Order: sequence, then structure tokens, then C-alpha cells
Amino acid sequence: MKELSVGQFEKVASGVYLEGLAVDYKGGIVWYSDVIGGGLHGLMPDGKIESFNPGRMWTGGVMLNEDGSVFSSGQGGIMWNNPQSGKSGWLVDKIGGKPLNGINELMPDGTGGIYFGTVDIEMVERGQPTRPTALYRLTVDREVVKVADGLRFGNGLMLSADRKRFYCNDTFVCTYAFDVAPDLTLSNRRVLLDKEDVDGMALDAEGNLWVTGFRSTHLTRVRPDGTQLSPVQTPAGAITQIRFGGADMRDYYINTVPADGGDSLKNGVPLTNQNSFMYRGRSDVPGMPIPPARFKLT
Repeated sequence: MKELSVGQFEKVASGVYLEGLAVDYKGGIVWYSDVIGGGLHGLMPDGKIESFNPGRMWTGGVMLNEDGSVFSSGQGGIMWNNPQSGKSGWLVDKIGGKPLNGINELMPDGTGGIYFGTVDIEMVERGQPTRPTALYRLTVDREVVKVADGLRFGNGLMLSADRKRFYCNDTFVCTYAFDVAPDLTLSNRRVLLDKEDVDGMALDAEGNLWVTGFRSTHLTRVRPDGTQLSPVQTPAGAITQIRFGGADMRDYYINTVPADGGDSLKNGVPLTNQNSFMYRGRSDVPGMPIPPARFKLT
């Protein structure tokens, strides 16, 4: 890939409605999902695309496991695919013995497990208002622990580098911040950013939150105390997700959609055109690396 300057962007992939993002720092692969076109896709360093689960829709979250497997959320729970072995399976597909409607975003908990948020895919597919959703933690031993509830549409998740603050986008409402206890439970939920179209998010090395918006052409940047920094303008109609990468962690990738794409999805309007794009941009500050989970998969 060519070297970029801050403010420059390079279009690197396309689809119907691109969403989840994860960067394999060692392999240089950028994994992403297409919630309408379906599938989990890997952008290789040479520009080629490798894909899995082509018929699976509604994957809003993608992240990595230490063995090289790729987790993808969506209908029924969280799947894993190992590109090297070709094996796949379910990381979690039930809570309390009940099948999962769907899972959206994922975030490592810093101890080998993950945080994840449920999503009401049944109502999303009908274009109807969603029922309340919740946040959970899946320990490395596969214990499921509820850590927050009462969300309208849980979306982007981030855990600060010191594991003391947790952030969650409640799409159509705001961005929340939580305090994180030593046992990784969450408390003291409060509004950090009062913005209705919040979608994905990432943290930079200075602890600032970069928030995407499904109606926004720019990236909103917020300090941990809620003070807003200058926004980052992009060539997007709107932006669903962001992840940092590159040798110095100053490259970043954003998944973009048409300006009316998110509202069309919300209202059940069919999307078929291949006019959703992934761009690579360049930041003046490095991003916070996201470590892999450490689950033993068979």
C-alpha cells in the first residue's frame, strides 16, 4: 500500500454495507464484514480478498483470537473461523441455555476473554423498533456474565488501556462511559457524548475516543472527560466502524456507507448496491492496539 499523509485517504475494499473491522498486526490482514452482502472478508497485504461464511448476514463485530482465528458476531451468536486450518465453530451461541437472537460488537477484556453486546436482529430484519439489549462478558473459561442492560441498540465497544474505563455506543441515544472494577464488572454509567448516530469506535494512544456516525461524514474525537477535540473529516457519506493499524499504528481503516444507508437499514428499506467502501487514512497520533482474545478453540 502507498504511503499516505494525514488528510489523505485510499479506497481499499467495497460491499453493500460494510461494518465490523479487525486488524491482524502481524499478518497485515484487515478483516471486515458486510452486514447485508454477507460474509467475513480479509483484505490481504497484496490487495486480494479472502472470504468465509458468505451467506451469513448481520455481522457487526469482528476480532481476533491468539491462534489466528477470526471471531465474527451476528445471527445466533459469535462464530470463529481459522484461516490456516479451515476449521470453524461457535464461540458462544446460547446464554442461560437459550439460543441467542444476535450479537453485535466485541471487545477483548484484557484477561483473555471478551465483552460483547446483544442485538435484536429479529426486529432489525423487520424494520421495527428493537427491544432492549445488554452487555456481557465472556470469560476465557466461557462463563457468561451480564455487566449492563437497558440499552436501546448496543453498538461500538472499547476498553481503556488501563482497564479502568469502558465505553459503549447506544445507537440512536448517545455514547456511554462506565467505570471498570478489578473484577471487570461495570458501574457508574454516564453520558460521554450526546450524539444520536453513534456507531463504531476506537481509542488512540492518548486515550481519546474516535467515534463514527452512520449519518456523519466525520470522525468525532472525545477526551475521557467528554471534551470534544477537532473532528476528522473524511470522504465518506457516513461511517460505521474504525480500527487503527500499520507499522506505527498511525494508519486507520474506516468502513463507510451512503449518507442514508443507516436510516434505510433501520426502516427496513432493501439495500443492494455495492456503494459501501473501506478507506485507509492516516492519523497524526497512533491508535491503541487491540490485543487478541485467548480462547482455546477446537
